[in-house]
Amino acid sequence: MKTENEIFAQLTSKLVSEIKNHGIKKEVPADLEVMREGQYIKAIPFVMNGLVKVYTRYDERELLLYYIKPGESCIMSFDACLQNKPSKVYASTEEQSTILLLPVGKVFRWMKEYPEMNTLFFLQYNTRYSELINMINQVLFEKLDKRLMEYLRAKVSLTNKNQINISHRKIANDLGTAREVVTRILKKMENENKISQDADGIKII
Repeated sequence: MKTENEIFAQLTSKLVSEIKNHGIKKEVPADLEVMREGQYIKAIPFVMNGLVKVYTRYDERELLLYYIKPGESCIMSFDACLQNKPSKVYASTEEQSTILLLPVGKVFRWMKEYPEMNTLFFLQYNTRYSELINMINQVLFEKLDKRLMEYLRAKVSLTNKNQINISHRKIANDLGTAREVVTRILKKMENENKISQDADGIKII
């Protein structure tokens, strides 16, 4: 698990000390919704351990926007706090996670007193912007079978496990498509010897 000193390595020791004093650590089980559309955000999260996915939902379909990995924050929640507006996205834990919650009032004060805090969130913005542009390009210009393979490879990279225990429906939700389509493409990939499937999940060959 990443420590506060590792996550906030670019900040001064005085500011890190304040973060340690005022931040609240929470252990969150897997598959728990931690942020929903329309919710007003009272604390800005940083993932210390585990994995959180951020997604949007429309007409009963979901679309994965990005993952929050250890050492990262949800910039969408920061944006909602900055504008004092409700969240436009959802977030849920992909696996058991440790999340550090920073009270909004403290964060805004730190941004005025410590310029490096602004740099930290600027870097988070830059990371998320690049990921969102990549996601949009995939949705608009890439075939679903390529998106699906890239999705599986990203899962392997994020979890360090080549055996991905995930349902076809959950994959479909993340990619914003129908379960039947995912099942058909996975079967095609299996016939092409690109993946294998069994009761334990999906494995990239």
